[in-house]
Amino acid sequence: MKRIFLFIALLTLPLFAEYKSEYITKKLLDSKTPIVDIRTPPEWRETGLLKGAIPIMFFDQRGGYNIDKFLKELNAKVDTSKPFAIICHTGSRTSIVGPWMSQKLGYKVINLQGGMDYATRGLKLITYPYKK
Repeated sequence: MKRIFLFIALLTLPLFAEYKSEYITKKLLDSKTPIVDIRTPPEWRETGLLKGAIPIMFFDQRGGYNIDKFLKELNAKVDTSKPFAIICHTGSRTSIVGPWMSQKLGYKVINLQGGMDYATRGLKLITYPYKK
């Protein structure tokens, strides 16, 4: 019985998963959809973060990654049962991570096309680390 349930759960996972790419808009920002910034701390310090963005590094500066660490932090800070957006510098890293999170984990992921290169055009940024 457990095997049947697990099999059905695995088959239905793609039905709940969703992945889309879009440019950041005022509508998205106003929707309060969480935005996870997967860049590195030096990148966060260099350009700042979108106001309200949640910094959680995926790839380190050498291209390495720790999926378990990333998912633990993501699940602690974001309700992954609801849609959330991811952003990086240009959209390259998020175009890799987003489909994986959607297909393998069943998350509803929005890849913010153009990344921070696009987002910095007129949007409010805050400095990192946060000033308390």
